[in-house]
Amino acid sequence: MTVRRGNKLTISIQEHMAIDVCPGPIRPIRQISDYFPRYSPTGPGPQSADGGHCPAEGALQQESPGVRDGRLGAQRSLTSSADTSAEIDSCDSDDSTSLGTLEFTLLYDRHTSSLHCTIIKAKGLKPMDFNGLADPYVKLHLLPGACKANKLKTRTVRNTLNPVWNEMLTYVGITEEDMSRKTLRVSVCDEDKLTHNEFIGESRVALRRLKPNQEKHFNICLEPQAPLSSPSAMSTALRGISCYLKELEQAEERPLEERGRLLLSLQFSTQRGGLIVGIIRCAHLAAMDVNGFSDPYVKTYLKPDTHKRSKHKTVVKKKTLNPEFNEEFFYEISHDELTSKTLEVTVWDYDLGKSNDFIGGATLGLNAKGDCLRHWFDCLKNKDRKVEQWHTLTNELPGSAFSD
Repeated sequence: MTVRRGNKLTISIQEHMAIDVCPGPIRPIRQISDYFPRYSPTGPGPQSADGGHCPAEGALQQESPGVRDGRLGAQRSLTSSADTSAEIDSCDSDDSTSLGTLEFTLLYDRHTSSLHCTIIKAKGLKPMDFNGLADPYVKLHLLPGACKANKLKTRTVRNTLNPVWNEMLTYVGITEEDMSRKTLRVSVCDEDKLTHNEFIGESRVALRRLKPNQEKHFNICLEPQAPLSSPSAMSTALRGISCYLKELEQAEERPLEERGRLLLSLQFSTQRGGLIVGIIRCAHLAAMDVNGFSDPYVKTYLKPDTHKRSKHKTVVKKKTLNPEFNEEFFYEISHDELTSKTLEVTVWDYDLGKSNDFIGGATLGLNAKGDCLRHWFDCLKNKDRKVEQWHTLTNELPGSAFSD
């Protein structure tokens, strides 16, 4: 019922639902198969939705049997090829390629203990800018591990959704143990000069899938970042307490934080009568300065040190996370005494005018574990032979390194 209020005309909901309603005869909805019929050589042709024969059927009946069989065979071959291509390109659906695809290769060189990742190209990336394009680049992270210590990055390709990089990124100091337990995270981001960079998509590859000295090719669909649990339903006080307890629990469970790698050489010289410690290089050190770099140097101690004469220091390398030292230190000691000693190696960030920052360290000796114990044992066993090995630097501060 219509009610007039002033100059406005209001309509009840019943009248509104009844406007422009014309039922008419209900006809069946045509399906996509009605427009692209598949004819059977023996069965009758398809019928249209209203019960009549399709026009294609009448044209087919006027053809000769030979022409008809040839056309039917061609249609069946096209249908089968289309089904096969759909299975091969199953990852090209709209759902799986909404973020784009990334093509890259991985190669682990066992001889040099290095992991080479060649970023080739991306295709069909998600638009991130107002112009419908993006400024993409690729980041690599080794997990678990400190992100700043092992992050590698390609150059940025401007204004494109199909960037081509053909750029190789290399991790050095990757041991067999790392290949068995670490995962490589490959993420694509959009660079913004005025605001923060935006995440597009990522993919993770377990390094145990790689075979030494064999290149493996990947062409994968990018996936969204895994969502984090958010305690939005809690009050402010409870949220803070829960986050603190969760971080405390994770800190107790997780292992020591990795701060980079150190390539160390050990040799017991019978001719000189002592231990030669070689500091060759470091790789992927944690950034300790605000500029994203560090000014690293290395210190060594041979403990126990009753006379406090075992301290040695390298030179400081400015603004780098991958310094090369190539320095050697000599400790005059007998082979029998060396079995009861412990070698402590620490890496520091030099700061002018204030205390230096501890980056990471490693302890070698018969009481050590893993690669540190294996390296020390090989040095004692193989006299006059230089033994080189990569070591993981952790955030555990040795007792002798509390003061610089």
